Amino acid sequence: MGITKSNLFTEKQNQLAKVAKVLGHPARIAILDVLLSTETCICGDLVEELGLAQATISQHLRELKSVGIIQGNIEGKSVCYCINPEQWQYISHQFTNMFQRFPSSNSDCC
Repeated sequence: MGITKSNLFTEKQNQLAKVAKVLGHPARIAILDVLLSTETCICGDLVEELGLAQATISQHLRELKSVGIIQGNIEGKSVCYCINPEQWQYISHQFTNMFQRFPSSNSDCC
């Protein structure tokens, strides 16, 4: 795969692409589903909930945290994660704006 020329795109486009890439794995979507359904921080329950190895869960949590979708706190030996509400709202707004730009009356295309 070629090198992405990120300098050709706006900061907003680059950031949205980075978020989309992180969201592009089903395990990460499953983690977000668990976090959203519990409406609280999760501390180590994800391994039992998803059936994945702890190392795998940790890797996916790192990716989600790298774009700010989740936030975590270290409490003793455990790390607790939850949705970052400000970043969640921002990302949601960015995707919604992009999807809403499609004209619903454009059924004659291609």
